[in-house]
Parts: sequence; structure tokens; C-alpha cells
Amino acid sequence: MITKEMKIGDIIRQHPATIKVFSRHRLECLECQIADLETLEHGADIHNISIDTLLEELNSVAHPNA
Repeated sequence: MITKEMKIGDIIRQHPATIKVFSRHRLECLECQIADLETLEHGADIHNISIDTLLEELNSVAHPNA
């Protein structure tokens, strides 16, 4: 389960399928130097994206059968 406290870099490494979700929201996290330090919640806040929507989309891609 992906949570808002997780680091963006960890999410991408553990669940590569999430890259398309980040890209759809124009979060170019693969290019970001602070992805290993920034939590998902902070990144969503900085980019004015709903954390609930982002979590739902990320988890649906990372855990499609859940």
C-alpha cells in the first residue's frame, strides 16, 4: 500500500508502473533530484494535486488486484 508518508523515489523504485500516474499529473519525478527526500504528500501539495486522488491512482496501478 502506497501512503502519503512514503518518499516518491521509493514509490517509483518499488512500483515502476506508477511512473505513468506521476507523468499524467505532470510530476516528472524521475527527473527530480529530491524525489528520494520528498514525501508524496509534500510533492502533491507543492504541485497543487489532491493527495487523495493521487493515492487512489497510484495504489490502483501498484496493486491492481486489491
